Amino acid sequence: MSLFASTPNSEHRTRFVSIGECMVEMATTDKPGQYKMGFAGDTFNTVWYVKTLAPEWETQFVSRVGSDDVSTQMLVMMSDAGINTDHVLRSADRSAGLYMISVKDGERSFSYWRDRSAARQLADDEDALAAATEDADVVYFSGITMAILDAAGRARLLGTAQKARVAGKTVVFDSNLRPRLWASPDEMTQTVMQAAAVSDIVLPSYDDEAAHFGDTDIIATRDRYLNAGASIVVVKDGAGEIHYSKDGQTGCVKPPVATQIVDTTSAGDSFNAGFLVGLAQSGSMQDAIRLAAEVAGQVIGQKGALVPLSVQS
Repeated sequence: MSLFASTPNSEHRTRFVSIGECMVEMATTDKPGQYKMGFAGDTFNTVWYVKTLAPEWETQFVSRVGSDDVSTQMLVMMSDAGINTDHVLRSADRSAGLYMISVKDGERSFSYWRDRSAARQLADDEDALAAATEDADVVYFSGITMAILDAAGRARLLGTAQKARVAGKTVVFDSNLRPRLWASPDEMTQTVMQAAAVSDIVLPSYDDEAAHFGDTDIIATRDRYLNAGASIVVVKDGAGEIHYSKDGQTGCVKPPVATQIVDTTSAGDSFNAGFLVGLAQSGSMQDAIRLAAEVAGQVIGQKGALVPLSVQS
């Protein structure tokens, strides 16, 4: 099934494959000096919200974790959420990456420990990547997925995405620009555009794109990804208008005003999930973006990357 379909096939169980890193999250609690452990990561957050919004979809995460207890706990959490982990391989000499959230004067900051993350090896085996995506309808990855890999791993992942697209699967890419993960700004921007060139759908955020690509306005961001070869581009802009293009048709949607903002950690990840589920179910760009904005609005009103939703897809 294609997410482009104007008349979606309700009898088909969409197979959604997300590729990337899930990390151990240490989040502050109401008691100073105490932290609560959880698990999150950009592409994992998206597949988690996809499963929440469309429980009938077959969801799968592709990554690597360690062989230690915390990695086992992570796999159990994924399975309990209904996400298939058959293609989350285990590395004997590594563990999961970790990040810690700190809050000062209401502002959140993040510290990361991911140099020895097993997920950095997720693209070491090209045959394993091919097997993981073989039965997919949708293949999803991000700029962070690309950033944590070495050059050979990036090439293997791009090759896998390209083959998936040629085979008729829908390849989706969130640029998710994180300059600290890259050796240089040029390496980041060049690799992101290579990933966009093998993708059907690109889901960037304008503020990051303007900062690192020098886009003069949101239309420039949209058109740059269209020119790279994407058929659908949706440019998020915080509380501003969301601009989109699909098969040459352009438009924008004004998201509802958020009633309260508690935690924006997973705003874009949950938006992406809402958009992809909405597009598959309705075939309407405007309806899909409205659902995505509603989902993201609920997520930022709660504390944590993975939170319950009351929205109906």
